[in-house]
Amino acid sequence: MILSTIEHVFRPILSRYTDTPEKFLGMISRCADAKFGDYQANFAMPLGKILGEKPRDTAQKILNDVCENPLAEKMFEKIDVAGPGFLNLTLRAEWVAEQLECAARDERLGVPSAADPKTYVIDYSSPNVAKPMHVGHIRSTIIGDSVCRTLRFLGHHVVSDNHLGDWGTQFGMIFYGWKHYLDEKKFEENPIMELLRLYRIAREEMDSNESVADECRRETERLHAGDPENLALWNRIMPHCLAEIDRAYARLDISFDETHGESFYNDRLPGVVQLLKEKGLAVESNGAVCVFFEGRETPMIVQKKDGAYLYATTDLATFFYRMENFNPDAILYVVDHRQSEHFQMLFKTIRMLGYEDVDLRHVSFGTILGEDRTPFKTRSGETVGLDGLLDEAVERARAAILQNPTTTIAPEDLDETSRRIGIGALKYADLSQNRESDYIFSYDKMLSLNGNTAAYMQYAYARVRSIFSRGGFDPNEVASSSKIVLTHPAERALAIELLRFGEALEGVAKDFRPNFLSSYLYELANRYSSFFENCPVLRAEEDAVRDSRLTLCDLTARTIQKGLGLLGIQTVEKM
Repeated sequence: MILSTIEHVFRPILSRYTDTPEKFLGMISRCADAKFGDYQANFAMPLGKILGEKPRDTAQKILNDVCENPLAEKMFEKIDVAGPGFLNLTLRAEWVAEQLECAARDERLGVPSAADPKTYVIDYSSPNVAKPMHVGHIRSTIIGDSVCRTLRFLGHHVVSDNHLGDWGTQFGMIFYGWKHYLDEKKFEENPIMELLRLYRIAREEMDSNESVADECRRETERLHAGDPENLALWNRIMPHCLAEIDRAYARLDISFDETHGESFYNDRLPGVVQLLKEKGLAVESNGAVCVFFEGRETPMIVQKKDGAYLYATTDLATFFYRMENFNPDAILYVVDHRQSEHFQMLFKTIRMLGYEDVDLRHVSFGTILGEDRTPFKTRSGETVGLDGLLDEAVERARAAILQNPTTTIAPEDLDETSRRIGIGALKYADLSQNRESDYIFSYDKMLSLNGNTAAYMQYAYARVRSIFSRGGFDPNEVASSSKIVLTHPAERALAIELLRFGEALEGVAKDFRPNFLSSYLYELANRYSSFFENCPVLRAEEDAVRDSRLTLCDLTARTIQKGLGLLGIQTVEKM
């Protein structure tokens, strides 16, 4: 990776002037304008102030030190001091070519594994299982999956954990509906849709009749207390619920290392409350057991006055289980932004219990909006079901393929190609956004072959691969034996972009933002497009130049394929 190598050059030099070189290494970045160089270091300005000298003088001293480093001489063609004290860094084409030749022969594309691997537990998706999954579940599911894939590729140990809602108030509502309105034949035909119907009936009656609301709560309490009838009913319902969500995950190509429902932790909840009391963190307030926080009026309730436990209690029990079984360095909770206050209180309680070393992160995200800029729903006002969302994306992808008169996709490959393009489009449309932002959902935009879309990236991959089939070359043989020669500016720009792959992945890992990777892939595809227009490959004048450019093509295709794979998106060979 270019940036890590630059940091390796400057770290010992900065250490001569400061005890905190890492802070200043963070001020090295790509040049916004290529005419100034490839990378730029801005640390001379703040460092000069600390040293009590002009920033340009500091920059010149650092430049003099760098020039004494053999690696810097080999790596940089030119280093300039510019403006008030910027260091503009221009890479040697020979060094870039050498790095690319190594990447071409490396299955990891030149991205090293983490020198200090960490253990992450990542909590994501977490649907309530008694209802079909809907559009509201997709962001947590695909963001969490992409973060898992990226951290694993970087060499970290990752435990993906799906914390299912299988024990909450929705079951009391379903039990009420079951006991009053069940259609046994409909349940046999389609269990999930019948459970959804019963849930909706209970919801409507609860909203208009407080006695029904009380009865639904009592049904939940009986389940938690181990009532034989409700436990038997729960055990009858759950296999259908789990089969339904497993089918949805299979369509999304997503799996988990751990899947536990809230029910799994039920017998641990009394011990959690007892521990909080023993530590002096939980006290009774109006009959409930609460944890209070300095400077915050609202407490975290861990047990209601009727004895029932809450999400906070289950989340604490889950935390203890994860610490005991995985001893993680970090636990990530990929949950929408509306739960921010809950996680602030949860994390504060965990810290008060003495867990200071584990990194706790709420990886929050915004809302999917419709064209009217309100939460995305069907025309009838219903929440969009996940199955319907995926079906529509796949059908639209199929229609787009069939409308393309130049398509070379064989009829027997149409279903699989449509699936990959349609579901890839859904995922990429989400993952290309800043996760904390709301975004407007549009099938037309996400399936476009123009702009930053999965279809554009899949097309770019297919176009690169077609060069090898048209020329009759084996990409593995070319990549393993060719020398890279960079003679055209478009070649050089593509080469440098290829070496930035690891930087993009580190950007994802730093703050768990997959859009760093999607932005990189889009930039890479644009660099390749410029290269393709300016640098003949199969018709290159010399065999050595042709083979060099074929290697660049192969690396581009492999990087796009790996990058999309880390986003959970599959490539296609033809579009």
